[in-house]
Amino acid sequence: MAKLIYSAITSLDGYVEDAEGGFAWAAPDAEVHAFVNELERPIGTYLYGRRMYDTMVYWETAVDHSPVSQDYANIWQSADKIVYSRTLDAVTSARTRLEREFTAESVQQLKNSSAADLSIGGADLGGQALLAGLVDEIHLVLNPVTVGGGKPALPSGLQTQLTLTDEHHFTSGVVNLHYTVQNP
Repeated sequence: MAKLIYSAITSLDGYVEDAEGGFAWAAPDAEVHAFVNELERPIGTYLYGRRMYDTMVYWETAVDHSPVSQDYANIWQSADKIVYSRTLDAVTSARTRLEREFTAESVQQLKNSSAADLSIGGADLGGQALLAGLVDEIHLVLNPVTVGGGKPALPSGLQTQLTLTDEHHFTSGVVNLHYTVQNP
């Protein structure tokens, strides 16, 4: 059975976006980006809400002279994507399908039938999956900045036991914390 992994680049105070919806402070340097590439490389399918898809679809046609960015574009393009949206008319990237409803049952079926792990992106969709007990692992990439408010990386009301399985420190002060989720 595949694992469902929720990853988020966050501020130290736990936000993926600041109060104005900005996240420029979260742009990874080459060292962090290369680490993220290795985390993403085994992913077979990305699960996104509309806003996260709108952000990530950049990688479909990204042409970057940075080897680490081009590597990420290749990783992203080679994976399947599922976008959950009631308002999006159509998807614009290859290997992508549009679903109108996010249900715990359909995600559990994906986990049961997938050979490769799944990644869920976006705080809203990730939060739904966390609250439904679907997430097996969490990667929080903590940036050494506080933004004072905005969109939280973890949903309000989430109560779960986590086991720290790995941590990685970067020269920039960024820290990756890898947890397994103790779902009942």
